[in-house]
Amino acid sequence: MRLNKGLMMGAVALVGVLALAGCSDSGTPGTDAPDVNTGAEFEAGTTMAKVSDAGAITIGTKFDQPLFGLTGPSGPEGFDVEIGKMIAAELGIAPEGIKWVETVSANREPFIESGQVDLVIATYTINDTRKEVVDFAGPYYEAGQDFLVLAGNPDGIENVDSFKNDPNLAVCTVTGSTSLKNISEYTSNVLQAETYSACLEPLRNGEVSAVTTDNVILAGLADQNEGEFEVLDQTFTAEPYGIGLKKGDDAFRTFINDTLEASYEDGRWAKAWESTAGKVLATPTPPAVDRY
Repeated sequence: MRLNKGLMMGAVALVGVLALAGCSDSGTPGTDAPDVNTGAEFEAGTTMAKVSDAGAITIGTKFDQPLFGLTGPSGPEGFDVEIGKMIAAELGIAPEGIKWVETVSANREPFIESGQVDLVIATYTINDTRKEVVDFAGPYYEAGQDFLVLAGNPDGIENVDSFKNDPNLAVCTVTGSTSLKNISEYTSNVLQAETYSACLEPLRNGEVSAVTTDNVILAGLADQNEGEFEVLDQTFTAEPYGIGLKKGDDAFRTFINDTLEASYEDGRWAKAWESTAGKVLATPTPPAVDRY
């Protein structure tokens, strides 16, 4: 019954790649696409059965985060995207059956709550406040908040305490992000932007002295703009990245956690990392899944 899902979705996906603003149906599986579980069967009434029977799933991710979620010729590319493909494959859904929706920090919970997406995989830090409105599978990676500065660090920023000690130093981060909450404990001189890439021009022109968010996001921005910026390498938080889903969907969360743990053991997680973020960063040890 599920053998022809990818074929049925392929034509629609190919037409839709560039047709929808903020959306991308990735019609190119790629040579490293995970094997699709064509025999997937799930209990009737579960989210897994619904999306598997439809041969389609909608996943929110970022479109401007190098190494994790960045728009490419066939849709978004990066580690978060590969994790999404891996989960979809276990549901019997080929890459061309995934609709990718651009999801920025401020709209992740609303997209999940409204059902606009089935999952959010978007450098999404698990925290207690967010767990009040959505559930999380994972974590599947642990980052740490750091700073991106101009090459050579002309303002001499040493660590997060530099902003506490000098209130004239300004920093840029994203509205609605954990990064904003964290840095606000040290300074109120914060420029808020919609995306991290939108912080780069204020950094270039001296409006701010640094951009702050998770170190892996900053590493991607530095890699994308070679020679312009450097990461301070002074993390001051632990940021466990989780997969957001509708609150109370325990069966779906358990399925995703099972998939993640299996991928740690069979090498799929490492393969996803090494083909994306691993081009810049060393392969880490995956974090333990938290089945709260």
